[in-house]
Amino acid sequence: MELTDALAQVVAARRAELGLSPTDLARSSGVSRAMIGKIERGEAAPTAALLGRLSGALGMTLSQLVARAEQPAGRVRRAVDAPVWTDPATGYRRRAVSPTTGGPLELVEVDLPPGAEVAFPADTYAFVHHQIWVLDGHLRFREGEQTHELDAGDCLELGPPQPCAYVNPGTTACRYLVALTRSR
Repeated sequence: MELTDALAQVVAARRAELGLSPTDLARSSGVSRAMIGKIERGEAAPTAALLGRLSGALGMTLSQLVARAEQPAGRVRRAVDAPVWTDPATGYRRRAVSPTTGGPLELVEVDLPPGAEVAFPADTYAFVHHQIWVLDGHLRFREGEQTHELDAGDCLELGPPQPCAYVNPGTTACRYLVALTRSR
């Protein structure tokens, strides 16, 4: 099954699980009802920003949403079997590192191409504790009005939920690890 089709099933199933109509989801996510319909029918390849808005409205992290589309079995995830998703708009590439979703900790490896920017609304961060560890390159992370310049080896703990953007201002790819835990 293509990832777009699997994402379609996950979004539709989670929306139904929460008892939300497409109109309810559109209202809470800021994504048009028409686009939600296209995503749920597998007719549109959603961007990272759009999936971030939907995941927040569905009460899950972006990692959980994408990983549910390619749910692994077992407690070990081999690197060759890890689901990789690429944002069609920016080339942002995320790989689920953690073996399963829904556990106490999620690890996600991200490659952000030179010049790319991926922004997420505050709702994306509303129910998670979030840290970013830069592995290679330089990352400019905008957290509300504050900008953090991060180099390889730097680790940032996010504050209260705010709109955020991952920006690679450099000429080489930036690779970083995102660690997420559910807030209590």
